[in-house]
Amino acid sequence: MLVTTKDSTQIWAGFRALSDPLRIQIIELLRSQELCVCELCEQLEVSQSKLSFHLKNLKEANLVYSRQQGRWMYYRLNLTQFVTLEQYLAEYRRFSEIIPAKACN
Repeated sequence: MLVTTKDSTQIWAGFRALSDPLRIQIIELLRSQELCVCELCEQLEVSQSKLSFHLKNLKEANLVYSRQQGRWMYYRLNLTQFVTLEQYLAEYRRFSEIIPAKACN
C-alpha cells in the first residue's frame, strides 16, 4: 500500500483524534448505534460544550458522521475511515519483521 500525501494526512488525523481517552469513550458508545448529543452527554457525564469540542475533532478526522434531526445532532461511526487506519497498521504486521530492541550495555 503506497500512502499518498492525502492518505497520510487522513491517517495522521485519525490517529491524532484517537489519542484522547474521552474520544475513545465516544467511539465505544457509537460502536453499536447512532446516538444523539444529549445521549452522549448523559452517558459520559460531560457538558455539551466539552463534548462538542471532541466530536468536532472526530468529525474532522473523518471518524464520525453527523446528521441533524430537528434541533438535535446525531452521530455514528464512519467505518470506512476505521478500515483505512486498520489497513495502514496491517501493512506493518504483514510486511515487516518485528525485531526486538537490542540491549544496551
